[in-house]
Amino acid sequence: MRAFSPSDSGKESLLNATNPQSWLQVERGKLSKVSSSYSTTSSSIESFIKVPEPPIVPFFKPIDYVEILAQIHEELESCSLQERSNLYLLQFQIFRGLGETKLMRRSLRSAWQKAGTVHERLVFGAWLKYAKQGGELMANLLATCDKCAREFGPIDVVSQFPIEVNGTSQETVAMNGEKSLKKVYFRIGDEKIVCDRQKMASLSAPFHAMLNGYFNESLCEEIDLSENNISASGMRTIGEFSVTGSLSDVPPDLLLEMLVFANKFCCERLKDACDRKLASLVCTKEDAVELMEYAIEENSPVLAASCLQVFLHELPDCLSDERVVEIFSHADRQQRWIMAGPTSFSLYCLLSEVAMNLDPRSGKSVCFLEQLIESAETDRQRLLAFHQLGCVRLLRKEYDEAESLFETAVSLGHVYSIAGLARLGYIKGSKLWSYEKLSTVISSVNPLGWMYQERSLYCEGDKRWEDLEKATELDPTLTYPYMYRAASLMMKHNVQAALGEINRVLGFKLALECLELRFCLYLANEDYKAAMCDVQVILTLSPDYRMFEGRVAASQLCTLVREHVDNWTTADCWMQLYDRWSSVDDIGSLSVIYQMLESGEAKSVLYFRQSLLLLRLNCPEAAMRSLELACQHASSEHERLVYEGWILYDTGHCEEGLRKAEESIRTKRSFEAFFLKAYALADSSMDLSCSSTVISLLENALKCPSDNLRKGQALNNLGSVFVDCAKLDLAADCYINALKIRHTRAHQGLARVHFLRNDKAAAYEEMTKLIEKAKNNASAYEKRSEYCDRDLTKADLEMVTRLDPLRVYPYRYRAAVLMDSYKEKEAIAELSRAIAFKADLHLLHLRAAFNEHVGDVLGALRDCRAALSIRPKPSRNVGTTQPCKQP
Repeated sequence: MRAFSPSDSGKESLLNATNPQSWLQVERGKLSKVSSSYSTTSSSIESFIKVPEPPIVPFFKPIDYVEILAQIHEELESCSLQERSNLYLLQFQIFRGLGETKLMRRSLRSAWQKAGTVHERLVFGAWLKYAKQGGELMANLLATCDKCAREFGPIDVVSQFPIEVNGTSQETVAMNGEKSLKKVYFRIGDEKIVCDRQKMASLSAPFHAMLNGYFNESLCEEIDLSENNISASGMRTIGEFSVTGSLSDVPPDLLLEMLVFANKFCCERLKDACDRKLASLVCTKEDAVELMEYAIEENSPVLAASCLQVFLHELPDCLSDERVVEIFSHADRQQRWIMAGPTSFSLYCLLSEVAMNLDPRSGKSVCFLEQLIESAETDRQRLLAFHQLGCVRLLRKEYDEAESLFETAVSLGHVYSIAGLARLGYIKGSKLWSYEKLSTVISSVNPLGWMYQERSLYCEGDKRWEDLEKATELDPTLTYPYMYRAASLMMKHNVQAALGEINRVLGFKLALECLELRFCLYLANEDYKAAMCDVQVILTLSPDYRMFEGRVAASQLCTLVREHVDNWTTADCWMQLYDRWSSVDDIGSLSVIYQMLESGEAKSVLYFRQSLLLLRLNCPEAAMRSLELACQHASSEHERLVYEGWILYDTGHCEEGLRKAEESIRTKRSFEAFFLKAYALADSSMDLSCSSTVISLLENALKCPSDNLRKGQALNNLGSVFVDCAKLDLAADCYINALKIRHTRAHQGLARVHFLRNDKAAAYEEMTKLIEKAKNNASAYEKRSEYCDRDLTKADLEMVTRLDPLRVYPYRYRAAVLMDSYKEKEAIAELSRAIAFKADLHLLHLRAAFNEHVGDVLGALRDCRAALSIRPKPSRNVGTTQPCKQP
């Protein structure tokens, strides 16, 4: 994909225009001269600052996702067990298109829990494991957890298949009217195997006809089976099976021989026994690769499922084995059924996702998506499969194939695929056609942000700017409009406005591409300290990240920029960390911690602090990686147990995390162990009576050695528990003590105490102090809005929406005010504005109530059903205030 440059002219890319080694001279003092020579003209800045065009994402993006979620919930209420997992998979795809990671995982878990077949359990269990994948340490830790073992561990495939083979014997009366012989000798080469004639006859209809029917063999005492690819030992074992009905310790090679023989002579009981026995012997990928071929050729579903389990358990690594890829890529319909039963579509959904995550342009991505199309059974499944393959073909520059695929997806009802067609039209030189195509879509449906974003690529000047403003209005989560505007402003040498624009999105969405652009803006402005901060945060989020369209490793740029920034001592670093932590500058804090880790400071503690900040910034995968690193660098057993406890807690295993905390306390009393136990206990218990235990644990934590950064958090949490217990004086003391050691967020707790004491003005003033001190203060404005009159509340909540449009309370408040003013349409429109890009339970509940109020019963029912898709059960609230482990 080419990059769109804000001035619409095709300049060469950065690395063709400038060499990083030239514009980042290693010797200090040379950089300013070099970079100033490049910053004198817009064209040179343009070659330096590039904004890549937004990708056509391979996701299901319906025009009205609420309507589809409601339909899914309605279908789930009446569908068969076999249809449930497919509906949850569709639900997952919708949440994926919305970027709702937690809801995606909930849908996958529902699909796994409601699985009706062994294949569904295998596929969705593997998908859950893949979604939570981490390093070896995390995998080993989760394997020790009983709950995780049930979810992610191997299952006994053999026991999941019911025994359905008809065990009744064939008629043993000789059809020729003569008394049948009691024994039969089967000649295999030079050996004769003696068998019970009637027991052998009972194995299958062919054997019965041979031994008791009108064939010559029925009169023979000896029958030659040498030409039937069975060995003497195999035949002897078959004879024993005919008597005992079971297989003892039989070597795998012999089992395979017997399986083929059983298929040839229609011996269903023998085939089933061999199938199950072989399935129980599959342990490694090598076993699975070898045996899957036999399973497919001999139609052995139990063996195939056992091999499939091994492959799925080793995702994504097994896809580096071409033999495994070959098995999945070239299976026909019957072979897919043998491997995955009725779950072929779900299987190839998983495989294609893994392949695209590894390399969307790869041949295996194409092969798996072609199999996905073949496996699709409904129009919803087909439109997703065609669209995804269209996206891959587009990336591979296979434009004609991509066009056909997108057209098919559109014909099946996937309007978002029109964006793919428009992009192809532009590539082929039909820019006006692409613009008109998007204009038609915008005029024919309730427009969404992506429509205006896509249309902006095919117009110029003010029209493009207007479309991007409209895209942000409809969907503020789209990053491209902010990036384009920031780059455009930089072209006009309006540095502060450019930085202000990119900071808008980074204030609520820590996107790597936005950090990269801001890094470039800082470099162009010769602010190397700020540029250093951003590249360090990029490396924290993605250690292997490559910048400038993948041409330069971020680590290389970090090394080059570092030569132009003053080095900090250890004392300087700690002072900087305290300052940034206290000013609620999470990005700045991450940068300082990265620098401290490079200098060899106490790594386990710093990695743990890093994980806390990353959780605050809604980067759970990076946070988990930091927690794993904290474990690896733990200097003691009790410290390692604490980090393992947090890993278990953050992966949804609260009770197991609690046990790790208790084990750590038994080993050695420490601040973090008591803190973890208090936090996990508060979250796992619905009984407010546990507050006294939580208080005791936090008080014990405060008696243990720790730095003020963590003690401030403990004091803040302790104050929250005291508030829940109506012990306001004790709560105030905690918050005041936290503020004395610069835990700035304690202003919010103290404000609440003032409010509960009926001093609303003091509460407002306390929150104003927090707003003034905190760099990230959207939540502070939201909280302050509770302590002032309606006009000030409205102003504060407008500020919240500007700072963080993903916070839903302001939309609900404004809608309620409009409803109170009898402006029902405007109230519903305010909620719909947010619902369009944010799947939120409270927004849907409120809109359902408003729809019911105005007589739109169907609309209310739709919203309620969609809300139940988001949260099937009521949430569990422990007390009034959730304790916080984060900074």
